[in-house]
Amino acid sequence: MQRRLFALTALASLIGLSACQKQADTTASSTTSSPASAGAPAPTPAGAGGTESPAATAISTAQDAYVLAATGNGFSTGPIMSAHTVYVFFDTTCPHCAHLWQAAKTVTGQLKVVWIPVAFLRPQSLPQGATILGAADPIAAMDENEASVAHRGNGITASTSLDDAVIAKVKANTSMFKQLNSDSVPLIVYRNGKTGQVGQHAGAVTAAELLAFAGL
Repeated sequence: MQRRLFALTALASLIGLSACQKQADTTASSTTSSPASAGAPAPTPAGAGGTESPAATAISTAQDAYVLAATGNGFSTGPIMSAHTVYVFFDTTCPHCAHLWQAAKTVTGQLKVVWIPVAFLRPQSLPQGATILGAADPIAAMDENEASVAHRGNGITASTSLDDAVIAKVKANTSMFKQLNSDSVPLIVYRNGKTGQVGQHAGAVTAAELLAFAGL
């Protein structure tokens, strides 16, 4: 297993990670060993970030990161009750998040994924994230947004009557994301159901890699 993890890490360093960052000259980092999907789009520089609360003390261990992620404000896809759950911090303007959303849809019957919107990349990230989180059907709203972004669109039209409480939840998610010491989205936080290993990965992955994180 260790040899396989080392090989995957080496491969990831060669092909790069598929993630969106706020600074174009910053390379995505990952605390896991999984490479990004070769079919994912190239990283894109971000513009002005959204508004969020100041980040609290950074999380120092993977276990703490998983516990913290479980308190995020998001919506889930897949089985309601599942021993295999991963958490994904996403930004509505990130094409790599759209890539991961499409990949995850193919394993909905096997894996529970909690999608946590953050206001990280652009000013519209906050209202769009709140629109999705506060929607009557968040999955349908997410589908609309990710389909648009995947085709180089501007994403879902933000609601003009956003609830302050929902906006506060997205801001809290953003603060939480910064505690996880990541500078890229999507950020996947996972626990392997077989080995108990916990970790996080910055970047889009294939459906098979997503299942492997969870131990499936």
